[in-house]
Amino acid sequence: MPTLRLELEYDGSGFSGWAAQPGRRTVEGSLRDALASLVAADSQMAVAGRTDAGVHARGQVVSLSAEQVPDPKRLAGALRARLPEDISVLGVTTAPDDFNARFAARGRRYEYRVLPGPRSALRRGRVLFHPTPLDLAALRAVARATEGQHDFRAFTPTQTLHVFFDRTVIDCHWIERGDELVFVIEADAFLRHMVRVLVGTQLLVGRGAWSQERYAALLDGAPRGAAGPTAPAHPLTLVGVTYDRPGSTR
Repeated sequence: MPTLRLELEYDGSGFSGWAAQPGRRTVEGSLRDALASLVAADSQMAVAGRTDAGVHARGQVVSLSAEQVPDPKRLAGALRARLPEDISVLGVTTAPDDFNARFAARGRRYEYRVLPGPRSALRRGRVLFHPTPLDLAALRAVARATEGQHDFRAFTPTQTLHVFFDRTVIDCHWIERGDELVFVIEADAFLRHMVRVLVGTQLLVGRGAWSQERYAALLDGAPRGAAGPTAPAHPLTLVGVTYDRPGSTR
């Protein structure tokens, strides 16, 4: 079945996440509404990462398959005219017929922005304000400990549809970007709220409330109650998705 690859960015502030939900404004719902008069009703859509409510994306990938698909350039132009201002189409290209944005993905990469110190009025919708100093060396140490395959059930809600909690973290580190500290993580897949609970828990270590050893003990399948709080959604952005095929890495 002919398939197109769509690359999107969106401001998640006004959405109840990616997945379509009755009575709620979602990214998927808005995209399907925009596509309604452009592709057949039985078209199939898959997304690389199902972002939560309030989470942003600047590297989201969607696959769209149908018996007949529009010309990529025309579809991109039509979508730009129909989508709301908080969703942008970065590009539409032809993909292999068997391409599925979710199942073909080998990694999803997120960034979470933290601003230690005074608040910034202009960044209030994009950063987590942290009023006390953070130990960057300690944050980097627990980030390194997070890499590899672990049982991450401590970092997802107890009430969950997940039955398998092992995930492989390909890269995990903290960087300085101006006056901000940015948590960067890439994994083969993520549990619900996983990145936000990792951040909330690592910040406990960064401000000296927890030891690094206490954090490391969570990576062997500890219960959710043993980990720290879930950090807010608004500083989190899906920045890219990695695929095996040449030319498809972002």
